[in-house]
Amino acid sequence: MEYIDARRLTGPSLLWNKPGTILDVRCSDEEADRLIPFWDTKIRRMLNAVSWADESTCSWRLSEGVSLAFSAPIDALYAASEINEWAWACCDSEFNGADVPDFDETVKRMRTVIAEEENPGLLKLEAAAEAHGVTFLSDDDKASVGQGTGSLTWPVRKLPEPDELDWDSLHDIPAGLITGTNGKTSTVRLATHIARASGKNVGLSSTDWIALNDRVIDRGDWSGPGGARIVLRQQDVDLGILETARGGLLRRGLGVMKADAALITNVAEDHLGDFGSQNLGELLNVKWIVSRAVETSGSLILNADDELLVAKSAEFPGVIVWFTLNPDNPTVKEHTRNGGLAFVLDGDSLLRVDGDSIEEICKSAEIPIALDGVASHNIANALAAAALTHCLGIPMSDIHEGLTSMSQDNNPGRSNVYSISDFKVLVDFAHNPHAMKALFNMAHALPAKRRLLAFAQAGDRTDESIRELARSAWSIGLDKVVVSELEAYARGRSRGEVFGIIRDELINCGARKDQIQHFMEETESLDAALDWAQPGDLIIMLALSDREAIQDKLKSLSSPR
Repeated sequence: MEYIDARRLTGPSLLWNKPGTILDVRCSDEEADRLIPFWDTKIRRMLNAVSWADESTCSWRLSEGVSLAFSAPIDALYAASEINEWAWACCDSEFNGADVPDFDETVKRMRTVIAEEENPGLLKLEAAAEAHGVTFLSDDDKASVGQGTGSLTWPVRKLPEPDELDWDSLHDIPAGLITGTNGKTSTVRLATHIARASGKNVGLSSTDWIALNDRVIDRGDWSGPGGARIVLRQQDVDLGILETARGGLLRRGLGVMKADAALITNVAEDHLGDFGSQNLGELLNVKWIVSRAVETSGSLILNADDELLVAKSAEFPGVIVWFTLNPDNPTVKEHTRNGGLAFVLDGDSLLRVDGDSIEEICKSAEIPIALDGVASHNIANALAAAALTHCLGIPMSDIHEGLTSMSQDNNPGRSNVYSISDFKVLVDFAHNPHAMKALFNMAHALPAKRRLLAFAQAGDRTDESIRELARSAWSIGLDKVVVSELEAYARGRSRGEVFGIIRDELINCGARKDQIQHFMEETESLDAALDWAQPGDLIIMLALSDREAIQDKLKSLSSPR
């Protein structure tokens, strides 16, 4: 058995919708059979000793071990995590021969820690917010009731009495959650653009930044619950778009207890290998956490072309809205036949299908980032964004306006095409097999005399995954391949090791040695590609570490399409 982590759960998670603490342990199934009841016995003893006897315990089995959790008051989650660490120490003693922690001393210390951390005013405000039907959010520094234009926020140790508040002035705003493996960022940007076209003041949290309309509040990865809280506390925000990534879902849970809409774009191979997301089934369960926010109100928007999501949908008790690139998708056909809502591509028309009612949103050729329909993945993203914003109350006319007015300037790094000296450069930040396959399909559909692929691959992929990527790339009809080293993403592999695998597989596929080049930096690979290109050629550039420099250089050479 191996201890991994004990941490706070501040929102809905894999296990339940309660705040509490979770302990991750790597172990075998047989070890978990012994660990779970022993841990539960120790936790129960300590919870009784610190007057938390009414709290609940649960466990969640994973391919590499088990997660063990118990609920706790929202104002004492650090203390709760310490209790879980003590419980692990007991388990470590029982099963690994470590020293036995002293129970009485631990009880005395935990009572002191709980007394220092507890905040009765916070619990009173939380209960009052629930009674008045508005959102309550808290963290180490702040607590708030309501959302956006209907919110008030205070320092967590300087809270008002609930009866001092004008509860009629406090309210929530429409909020949508977006998760998935690929397409999250583009869909977030599309949904934000649509909502702004409808005159909304949009608060956005994402892997790029937190923003209010065009004003960036903070840059960086804010796709966890902290980003959601910051957005929903902005008093000039009247609609929230909240990107919700795997890491935050695993570590802290959801940032909100409820939302008006939750979207899962797809579930594919990415970030596999971490505890809690070892395989696609576990990754699906992590992404599925967003459904908890819309179980009793709101809508869950799912990709009907994703087999994993279709199978998982049978577990969901609430309202589902589907989107699909296939008008004959059987799941969607049955859903709409029974009066359900779906967003469908039929030929070149994006449609809203509500039972027997059909309404055209726009043509695929009218969507700039769809590149005349060649970028099918962006058509899927457009359908997803249309479904999400519709569920957030945006009129169909504004959805049309938003989809047809968003240029690649509004979606940097995602399938951008630049015209330079009579040849074209296609740039994307795709980094996992699913995203790369979509890009390769798009590149194959773009007319070109010759095609060059400049790319790199991180070292944490298996040899076979890297070989599969090389085969997939060569199949689109390449004339040249330029591979970057990406030393910062070596992940334990030696210099040149990943390139060697790619080169060998390309040669196995029929490439000549003189068709393959290797450079240390992505900027060097781009320069070599630009030197190679002739009129009518297509350069496909997958940027990872030097994305901003590459984007800036291409902008200086040409105007985006």
